[in-house]
Amino acid sequence: MQDLCFCGSGKSFQTCCQPFLSGESTAATAEQLMRSRYCAAVLANESYTLDSWHSTTRPLKKQMSDGKVKWHRLKIKKVINGGVDDNEGEVIFEAIYKVNGQARKHCEHSRFVKENGQWRYLDALELTDD
Repeated sequence: MQDLCFCGSGKSFQTCCQPFLSGESTAATAEQLMRSRYCAAVLANESYTLDSWHSTTRPLKKQMSDGKVKWHRLKIKKVINGGVDDNEGEVIFEAIYKVNGQARKHCEHSRFVKENGQWRYLDALELTDD
């Protein structure tokens, strides 16, 4: 049995997000890019995180976890546009993680746009926990 993808899609990692992280394919939707960026965070793949950022908002260097953050679960709460034929999309999600053994939740409303025909993370509004 193949390992399930970290993004929570229910698919195997090898058929879900791994092809995006390895560069074998590109995300067809904003949600796929969001899920693959979460997997990149789980795996501390800073290169993918930066490469999937829009050129106008990409930081020079992303500070990845120093090993103290352990990502546990991604839950997609809402997807607005971001389909194959769209140029803009939004994904609202929550991610559960632990820092030094203490559980925390990160809620975000992410915006994505196509740049040169590829989905890219533009920016986000951090949401407060309801």
